[in-house]
Amino acid sequence: MIITGRRQTAVDAAAKELGVTGLVADQGSLDAIERLAATIKEKSGKIDILFINAGVTTPTSIEQATEAAFDQIIGINFKGAYFTLSRFIPLLNEGASVIFLSSNTASMNLPDTSIYSSGKAALNAVMKIAAVELAPRKIRVNAISPGPIETEILNKAGYSAEELKGIKAWLMDNIPLRQIGKASDVARLVAHLSGEGSGFITGSEFLMDGGMSL
Repeated sequence: MIITGRRQTAVDAAAKELGVTGLVADQGSLDAIERLAATIKEKSGKIDILFINAGVTTPTSIEQATEAAFDQIIGINFKGAYFTLSRFIPLLNEGASVIFLSSNTASMNLPDTSIYSSGKAALNAVMKIAAVELAPRKIRVNAISPGPIETEILNKAGYSAEELKGIKAWLMDNIPLRQIGKASDVARLVAHLSGEGSGFITGSEFLMDGGMSL
């Protein structure tokens, strides 16, 4: 198993904890994606599972959006994910499974999420087209669209401690199950979509948000 990420320290720590190989790569850079693909081809040859999950967010209204924020979010969340799939297709074995990490915001209309949400909606469209294009090779392509998950993404979004407290309180009020998801919840669904139990599933988006988008 190989994991990748942009930060050397984070990749090294995760690789050590999981007992896997860690490689540094920036999904926002096509050159980095192509180097990663070449490295994995050299090290492993072919792969059976491709989980594309890099993502960033910077909350902003449409009126106050900047080109820099737009380019960063779309560059990583959509363009980066798109070209990761594109450059890794030659490495996929027949019958492989590809899983995109999308978001429930792709089908919601929350303020200050226009760039992030539109990028994830575009990703879901690519997922369906890729499922059709890769079906002749029995390669399945699906997407998981989580709601709020306990990860570092909110901590990196520039909110103050008080703002984060307010956001989490708002989330708890708007999630019917009254809980925020865990990374392990997503991991279990990724494992399912990677295995034989999902062998007849492709081109599907799986919402897992505690009922938030109902």
